[in-house]
Amino acid sequence: MRRVALPLIGAILIFMSGCGSQSSNTSGTTTSSNLSQAPVGLSVTDQPPTGITVLYFELNITAATLTSSSGSTVSLLPSNGSIPVNVTDLQTNSAFLGSRNVAAGDYTSLALTFANPQLTIYNNTGATTSGCANDTVCTLQPSTTPLTLTFSSSPFPITLSASSPLAFMLDINLNTVIQSDLSVNLAATSGVTVSTLPAPRPQMGYVEGTVESTFTSTASNSSQEGFTLQTPDGRTFSIDVDSSTTYNYPSSVCSTANFACVMTQQVVQAQVTFSNGALTATTVNYEQAAGVTVLEGDIIRLSTSNGNTIMDMIVQNGPGAPSGFHFGQRASVTVPSTGVTYGIDTGSFTIPSGLSFASSSDLLVGQDVFVAVQGSISNSSANSSAWMGPGPITFTTNSITLGQSQITATVTAVNASALSFTLSTFPNFFMWSTPNASSTPPWAPVNITVQTTSSTTFTNFTTDSISGLTTNNVVSVGGWVFSTPSGATAVTLAASQVMLRPGPTPLF
Repeated sequence: MRRVALPLIGAILIFMSGCGSQSSNTSGTTTSSNLSQAPVGLSVTDQPPTGITVLYFELNITAATLTSSSGSTVSLLPSNGSIPVNVTDLQTNSAFLGSRNVAAGDYTSLALTFANPQLTIYNNTGATTSGCANDTVCTLQPSTTPLTLTFSSSPFPITLSASSPLAFMLDINLNTVIQSDLSVNLAATSGVTVSTLPAPRPQMGYVEGTVESTFTSTASNSSQEGFTLQTPDGRTFSIDVDSSTTYNYPSSVCSTANFACVMTQQVVQAQVTFSNGALTATTVNYEQAAGVTVLEGDIIRLSTSNGNTIMDMIVQNGPGAPSGFHFGQRASVTVPSTGVTYGIDTGSFTIPSGLSFASSSDLLVGQDVFVAVQGSISNSSANSSAWMGPGPITFTTNSITLGQSQITATVTAVNASALSFTLSTFPNFFMWSTPNASSTPPWAPVNITVQTTSSTTFTNFTTDSISGLTTNNVVSVGGWVFSTPSGATAVTLAASQVMLRPGPTPLF
């Protein structure tokens, strides 16, 4: 899985032209059997800011419009318009939003409209900012100025051709667009840039939702399998699978590791690409079973009450959230001392030996967790600690699964022979020097040991391996956070991916 602690927004807009057919649906994937048209896809990714810790950042993309050389326009969004994007999911990932058929030809500009940002931060700037005191967690709804951006200079004009894929990347630098009053100014200088991306068959990122149906079709003496997926915001995608698709399911759920694992009403995450014009899953990650309510979030505080662990987290995702609850707010979860199962969502990745997640003593601030709801979810207006912002929802859990956190920091030491390196976090990430020992800030930041394996992917380095890593590199790391050994002060991150970033600039 994936989760971000320190995001910067970026959007990847993939313009692809080609032949073949893509399964059509009501959400924004469309059929392109006409060689005069090109399927145009939209995906989103991010990079991190400095100066504040962004625990949650959501923007709604309400319009994405291409203008042709003749002045005609075409929308890249589905007919129902606005798409909410939780950009805190996207530090080392990208999210597929949809695609549209676009007539081949010349296009002179792209206009994007954003609305309704929501921001949950930990303010460690040293001062009260926009009513958010230093060393506090705050949920804000900042203004955006302006809401619409139009790109008409390089790389425009562009030509869409049915036989020549073309891709663009839109990067929004959160260090620049977040202002000192925590408003969002998308028009800030160097806040947004556009560049071209290499083709062909770019990975479109992930799409997450509930499996509505599965299908097997036969055409031209060959069979095609796939499934329809509905996202929490109502988009529906038809996704093919093929012989190269991998299935990451716990063996207790499905041991065959093939399409037979995919069942209706499961919640899954599919990494997708375009193959011969169709949306195809390269990986299907199991998230939860039908009939089970699971919320995903980042742990921001651990305390105890009546012999139980109380785990406060910022909820990032989950179809079972109660009516009126907004992602980015806090949940207070009771973790009983007995009767709770623990697991690690590793997929095909093998966690290095000596790292444990088997009891409440292995919980750590900064971890990303999938938490099953036992019983009902209660709304509470109580605010047990002023620094934590709005009153939480509360529930009890009987199952916690460790997912991947995402951390951006500076490399302070490299031990290539041990396949490890050390990070010094910036800004103050939500970990403290003695895990579970304190319930109120401020906390001391810690150094994090990152353990890589032969399965860890390195991106943007001159040599894409640990040998390409050097001291003072700024990197985004996705992986599983452990206290090592359990209850000690050391923190280890088992890394599935490491991405080189530009060096930071101060936010304020």
